Amino acid sequence: MYQRVKAYVEKYHMLERGDKVIVGVSGGADSVCLLFMLLELQKEKEITIIAVHVHHGIRGRAADADEDYVRKICREQNVELYVWHEDVKYYAMEYKMTLEEAGRNVRRKVFEDVMAKCGGTRIALAHHQNDNAETLLWNLCRGCGLRGMGGIAPVDGVYIRPLLCLRREETEVYLKNQGISYCIDETNLEDTYTRNRLRGHVIPYLEEEINPQAVQHMSETMEQMRKLSEFIEMETARYAEMCIDDTWKNGRRVLVRKEAFFKVPEVLRSYIVHELLCRVAGRRKDIEQIHVKLTEELFGHQVGRKLSLPYEMTAERCYEGIELYRKGGWLENPSNEPELERKVIEEEEPHVVMRVFEKEHDMEAFPQKTYTKWFDYDIIKNTVKIRHREPGDSIVINHLGETQKLKQYFINNKIPREERDRIWLVADGDQIMWIVGYRQSQKYQITDKTRKILEIEICGGKKNGRASKSIGS
Repeated sequence: MYQRVKAYVEKYHMLERGDKVIVGVSGGADSVCLLFMLLELQKEKEITIIAVHVHHGIRGRAADADEDYVRKICREQNVELYVWHEDVKYYAMEYKMTLEEAGRNVRRKVFEDVMAKCGGTRIALAHHQNDNAETLLWNLCRGCGLRGMGGIAPVDGVYIRPLLCLRREETEVYLKNQGISYCIDETNLEDTYTRNRLRGHVIPYLEEEINPQAVQHMSETMEQMRKLSEFIEMETARYAEMCIDDTWKNGRRVLVRKEAFFKVPEVLRSYIVHELLCRVAGRRKDIEQIHVKLTEELFGHQVGRKLSLPYEMTAERCYEGIELYRKGGWLENPSNEPELERKVIEEEEPHVVMRVFEKEHDMEAFPQKTYTKWFDYDIIKNTVKIRHREPGDSIVINHLGETQKLKQYFINNKIPREERDRIWLVADGDQIMWIVGYRQSQKYQITDKTRKILEIEICGGKKNGRASKSIGS
């Protein structure tokens, strides 16, 4: 079993010699199995392992017992351990989430905080094939595209999942054979959550009544879907740029030209509409297929017909095609900070050229141009946007992962107040990848672990409110 995990890790280039791995350990069979697999890999890969246990503040004495057990095994294995106590129930109420979603968000934040504090390079999670099958079925039941049919990815930026090649029962058999105990979370046996019902009823039925290899076959299909999805995403990005009127490419208002749109292969059209809706909305959550379908149908209606969409977006039929725009143009304040005063910025939009390519093993020379930068493509979580500053923006300023609010960066670098709203930013959500003309985020830098590179070249436009010529050269 260890050899299978090792081969899977190597197939997806999850670990390199010298990596510092943050591993989530709940005390359950899956996470304990992951910890011991990593301890085996440590002997060959010379990696450093740091365990993290998050106490959710929900299950009382049972949760305390889980924490005690994790402390015990980490002490016995001489593994550094960080224990965090979080009030997940309060977090769920405050942000209006389910307990399941809140717990996932809290854990991710804790893992990333520990990673930044310790200078970690990878975060290892204990998802296995059954988890992936549950995800696929849940996505299919509520409606999904190719991305949802790909399930859980083996590698997602800094996150790695070495056990995705194993079924749940295999992790338990491994621990039994090794004489290693583990904790049982009784809430996983309840039918409160949809995922629990899939785990306890649907998947066992498929394996017992349809095909014992159902989970394995679903896993293989998801791998094919992920590869197909990656290809579709690249083609979607390429065709989307062809459909947009160049004079409207500002991320807040988009004009989709009808003539160009209907030259696109039909299979890609819905993906393009979804991509452009997400771009204007500034996020992907809650942009669903029904919104895509209704927007696409606008091409068949008369000029002036409008459609209301999530996040105060509007799709409007015009003579040239469909105009997508968002009320007010700016995203709502994503933090508790005071809203920045917004000025109307009369300026020419920059011309942006982007391309994604594989990093060659012997590639060492990175561009030193002020207006051409390379970024680690696999780390990016959202749609890349070229925009001006927004509340909540921050940038990673060093290799330890320390962040600085964009406002503070401008103050520290004595950038005049009147120029701050004019500086172009390349953004991944509220994470600034590049303050154009100034600084690139340390978080997205190319490293020896980078597999795909995103190149962004900014050409033309006005920099800091002053006209400039061909600033990509």
